[in-house]
This record gives sequence, C-alpha cells and structure tokens, in this order.
Amino acid sequence: MRLLLDSHIVLWWDSEPSKLSDDQRDAISDSANQVFVSAATVWELGIKRSSGRVILGESIRLLARRLGFVELPITMEHSEMAASLPLHHKDPFDRMLVAQAIVEGLTLVTADDLLRGYGVGCL
Repeated sequence: MRLLLDSHIVLWWDSEPSKLSDDQRDAISDSANQVFVSAATVWELGIKRSSGRVILGESIRLLARRLGFVELPITMEHSEMAASLPLHHKDPFDRMLVAQAIVEGLTLVTADDLLRGYGVGCL
C-alpha cells in the first residue's frame, strides 16, 4: 500500500501514536508499505511552527526523514487537480493532499472526515 500522511498524522506518529487508530498504526509501521509526506505538509507545519501554533524540536523535513517517510514534491499536475476540486474543504493544504492522493494513487491517512467527501481512499 502507498500512503500519504496528513499533517496531524505525522505529528501524532512521532509524539502521540495513541491518537492513531490501530489500522493507521499498523499501516504506517508495515515495512511493505511506502509512506509519503507531502511538501505541502512541510510548508503547513513550517507556517504553524513559525507562528507558535506547533512546537517542534527539529525541522519538519528532518522529522519526516528521521521517521523514514518519503518526500512527495508538489507538481503542476497536483496543483491543477487541487484547483479543480469542489469546495468540500476550504483548507488549501488539505486540498493539495487530496489532489496528490488522487493523482499518485495514494491512500490518505487522516482523521479529517471532511476529506472523505472527495472520494479519495482514506485510512
């Protein structure tokens, strides 16, 4: 399985894994699965870190690498898809994650039920 982690999932995996469902923990920890973190997540958490809304001891990029996750860059195709999505969810970072999951055929790991409205596979 190929997974794309929502921002809060990255943070929970690192510091509060008990917040994840058993299925989420099992899927992320399964070495047969490829686990991605989007550049959008690094951007979003970097903004939240700069504003003091998230406290991290290291850069998000280094955190993702330390956790063994694969970087997913943002492409023009991702951007076009995000712009074309209906407005079920107004958060541009989440819309980008949905677009990337659709384009790349990834399962989105999230606790945000609003994202299911896009018909993307979620865990």
